[in-house]
Amino acid sequence: MRVLAGIITLFFFGCAVAAENPATVESTRASRDVSLSTDPTSSFWQGASRIYARVDEEGHDVAGLRSEIRSRWTKDNIYFLFICPYEHLYVKPNPDGHNETYELWNWNVAEVFIGTDFRDIKRYKEFEVSPQNEWIDLDINLHSEHHEDGWKWNSAFEHAAQIDETRHAWYVAMKIPFASLNVHAPAPGMKFRVNFYRTEGGGPDSKEIMWQAVRTKTFHTPERFGLLKLAGK
Repeated sequence: MRVLAGIITLFFFGCAVAAENPATVESTRASRDVSLSTDPTSSFWQGASRIYARVDEEGHDVAGLRSEIRSRWTKDNIYFLFICPYEHLYVKPNPDGHNETYELWNWNVAEVFIGTDFRDIKRYKEFEVSPQNEWIDLDINLHSEHHEDGWKWNSAFEHAAQIDETRHAWYVAMKIPFASLNVHAPAPGMKFRVNFYRTEGGGPDSKEIMWQAVRTKTFHTPERFGLLKLAGK
């Protein structure tokens, strides 16, 4: 019983430490805004900080699907680039890149969850883009029974996508206005609560790959988010 009690104590202690000391990624400052590009060799993206989404919801490595995420920021926008190797694409027939696609999460997407309210972590924004450049943005309120209704919100974020069949990879870039995050004076050292996700394949063989493991069956687990910090020059 003492051994079991010790294991339980260590488990809950580990959870508490994870909550108090979340993983942190930096967004590299850029001197000016640029046209959105999915080219990872561009000078803009070469100068970006980078992390990797590589685990499933329980924290186990997902072999062969480690996805790179880069970030930069300016006084008006924050940028993200996803580089996603794939085995099987699961994309929506007849994609619509001009109008928001409700329930886009049922297909392969790259996702940014980002929150600025540290007092109410159940309020944050969600941005999704598919390999075919379909998109949806949501103002998430987990206090609501139907938080998916937040898709009626419009952030005016920009997005681009590309599929490279030769390299078996797809790319998604996002340019998110700070104003849409209720941030009007971004500055070095400012922090946000974030997690990054992407999906692979469909049906019973589908996989979910993420930066911080959610330890649940839903991406909407804000207590497992990490932190993003705006870096200086």
